[in-house]
Amino acid sequence: MKNWLLMLGLLATGAAQADELIDPIQNQWAVCQYQSKTKESCLQKLSSEADQASAANPGRTDLLIWAAIVKSSWAGAKGGLGALSLVKTANRQLEQAIRQNPSALDGSAYTSLGSLYYQVPGWPVGFGDKAKAEQLLKQALAINPNGIDPNFFYGDYLLEQGRKAEARQALDKALAAPLRPGRELADQGRRKEIEERLAKL
Repeated sequence: MKNWLLMLGLLATGAAQADELIDPIQNQWAVCQYQSKTKESCLQKLSSEADQASAANPGRTDLLIWAAIVKSSWAGAKGGLGALSLVKTANRQLEQAIRQNPSALDGSAYTSLGSLYYQVPGWPVGFGDKAKAEQLLKQALAINPNGIDPNFFYGDYLLEQGRKAEARQALDKALAAPLRPGRELADQGRRKEIEERLAKL
């Protein structure tokens, strides 16, 4: 099984003002994902904290999305069949987030859910569905057409499907996305991933 979900996450745009609940989660996510030498345990601990923050603030769709992002990233670090229960939970959280507020975090729930559907194995192992993945990623782009994350994940999806010309277009657009204040580490890590995908083309 491929190491799916390795780079899922970082799906929120920089907030205009500091948020004492969201900021620590997204900043620690970037540390876990791009700097930690013990990524799995780092993300496991952060997942617990994100779930607690979301549960304590049920009206905050952004916290629910980040709880799912962290859990998906933890699943990617964990790998194998043991990660499936994590991504199934993340799936349910993202579907709930879309029901609550589909435009929260610039449509990040659509991006995250689309990423799950193309990276998780299909039936009978998992719930992966390439057609549904493309539909969700296009919905994300309709909300945030110039964002680094929806363009990156759509480009990565297209690359996996062998649609190289379309993939290059999406990845180039992701690379040209404006930097997000306060998200320097996250943007640096994402840009490296974009360049790695472009190198495959």
